[in-house]
Amino acid sequence: MNKQELIDFLLQNNILKTKSIINAFLEVDRKDFVLEENISEAYNDYPLDIGFNQTISQPSTVAFMLELLQPRQGERILDVGSGSGWTSALLGHIVGKEGEVIGVEIIKDLVLFGRANLEKYEDLNVKIYQAGETLGFKEKAPFDKILVSAGAKDIPEELIKQLKVQGVMVIPIFDSIFRIYKKSKRQLEKEKIPGFMFVPLIY
Repeated sequence: MNKQELIDFLLQNNILKTKSIINAFLEVDRKDFVLEENISEAYNDYPLDIGFNQTISQPSTVAFMLELLQPRQGERILDVGSGSGWTSALLGHIVGKEGEVIGVEIIKDLVLFGRANLEKYEDLNVKIYQAGETLGFKEKAPFDKILVSAGAKDIPEELIKQLKVQGVMVIPIFDSIFRIYKKSKRQLEKEKIPGFMFVPLIY
């Protein structure tokens, strides 16, 4: 598949729906975030190895998670497990110059890889940081939205603390994706969608 065929596939299968997310997929090219040896497969709808036992997620899964997250212009968003930087760049395109995206990645070489990939794009207010001892990025909290791109064992309390009241987190837990709405400081609304597979979240 080429890029347009991939996007047509995502549209025809009703995975991509929101105009700002569709535009991000058009403008932020997945091939700019894969290893050189995988460029010919960049538009296929499956995960690709980026080294260190990590992958760039398949496009349909990323589109599905972004549709659940519903990022908006001007928001501050945390991208946990930013990997090659693709999801961070997509989010950066959506939030625009008025917004901000913070990516965190635990593997140092992937931090450098993600930063180098982001340099292919101008005017994205996106920064990728080496993950610290505490999950997330407390220095910039609270966040309007949080996207987690690796599978957790449960809902990380530390990330809930870093999410604004009325904020949304989308996170894989085991074989499901959860949309978590922080209704109040102590009350969460959870929506579970099963049938997914992710590399584990290290923390």
